[in-house]
Amino acid sequence: MKLPWSKRLTPPEQIPREKTVQPTSARQSLLHFLRWVGPALMVSIAYMDPGNYGTDIGAGAGFKYELLWVVWLASAMAMLLQYLSGKLGIASGFSLPELVRQSFRGRRRYVLPYWLAAEAAAAATDLAEYLGTVLALNILFGVPLLYAAVFGALDVIILLTMMTRRFRLIEQYFALLISILVAGIFYNMFVVKPDLAQVGYGSIIPLASGSTALLLVVGIVGATVMPHALYVHSWLTKNKVDLLNTEASSKTTKDSSLKDLMKTKPEDAREAPKEQKSWLNRLHRRETIMTLTIAGIVNAGILIVAVPLFQGTGVNVNLTVNQFVSGMSAIYGPAIGILFALTLLASGLSSSALGTVAGQVIMEGLTGVRANLWLRRIVTRGINVFPTTICILLGLSPLLLLIYSQVILSLMIPLPMIPLVYYTSKKKFMGALVNRRTTIVIALVVVALILALNTYLVITSF
Repeated sequence: MKLPWSKRLTPPEQIPREKTVQPTSARQSLLHFLRWVGPALMVSIAYMDPGNYGTDIGAGAGFKYELLWVVWLASAMAMLLQYLSGKLGIASGFSLPELVRQSFRGRRRYVLPYWLAAEAAAAATDLAEYLGTVLALNILFGVPLLYAAVFGALDVIILLTMMTRRFRLIEQYFALLISILVAGIFYNMFVVKPDLAQVGYGSIIPLASGSTALLLVVGIVGATVMPHALYVHSWLTKNKVDLLNTEASSKTTKDSSLKDLMKTKPEDAREAPKEQKSWLNRLHRRETIMTLTIAGIVNAGILIVAVPLFQGTGVNVNLTVNQFVSGMSAIYGPAIGILFALTLLASGLSSSALGTVAGQVIMEGLTGVRANLWLRRIVTRGINVFPTTICILLGLSPLLLLIYSQVILSLMIPLPMIPLVYYTSKKKFMGALVNRRTTIVIALVVVALILALNTYLVITSF
């Protein structure tokens, strides 16, 4: 089933174009930015999803402020990589999965294993999102975990109904849930009143005392730099350009400045003038920095609000979300616990929506096959119900399952990360927006650091 906003772009003939006109006032610049906002906003939920809750709660409860530096480091790495992914969509007119498929020239012996690995990463992501919804239903309404596992799977109906609507509706849905999530975490931080000196020390001094701390370090990186987010951001920006071009050519659009800036037809997006692409990339960069900075603060906030539960003896990374909420309610009142559970529910629902889009983008981009969206989502959700249900029946900690799912994601980050850095560093794909030498060096350092963390984890785990 073809997504309603996923019109495939085809390379046009080279045709001369008029020079675009830049915004002439601060008001126009703001209006253009607000029109653009959407791609990075949607992607930012990947950095505030239930997997982040699992790793951040484990880090805060087990190591107090010690691992705050990891949150900021992971957020900075994510910001750079997401910027590159979005820029790829603007410059090339292709999503990352589409370019990977083109590089493999559609050869199944290369495409198939890569696609299966990408799908495994998407499934691990969806598992964390689904667990977040299940845990939130259990905490808020007292639904037993086993029944919550069934009810949580029904979010597929809401998601698939929305997928048949306008793209703007999807963006508004994300904006609403993210607002609930951010406001709730900020309020929790205000109530907790963290030790600012300890926050500063933990943010600057890189510590990781023991193998358990290292596991959480890799888990936080895996929960922050998400493979599916790197795949989908390029697709979102590509289609945002399409949407703006459509609006600019509409007779109902009264903003002549927008029409001047978006003279290119949707099907001619890859041949857009240099000025237009540069302008769009500036909007993309501002949105990415703004939204992922907020996401980083939220991640740090989740870790910080878990600090009061530190017992002073031993490392309590096996703390369950229920115990966490109960502990917070006992210290600060039941309203705080309920509010935290609401943010978890908003996180689970919104990240599930992003996972639905990402899964479709990965499959269509790598295989060229447009699967039925309902069938795909139901099968994916069904796959995740089984391990979750088994975990519940065996009495295992859902929070621990969350943490290990994020470690798996960290191990799969190279799949999109390496080709992303490669494509954005080549002029034949990026044109004038090709990475500068400094950007390439920083990106390679990020890649090397993530690979080193993963390698060390694998070596010490066996």
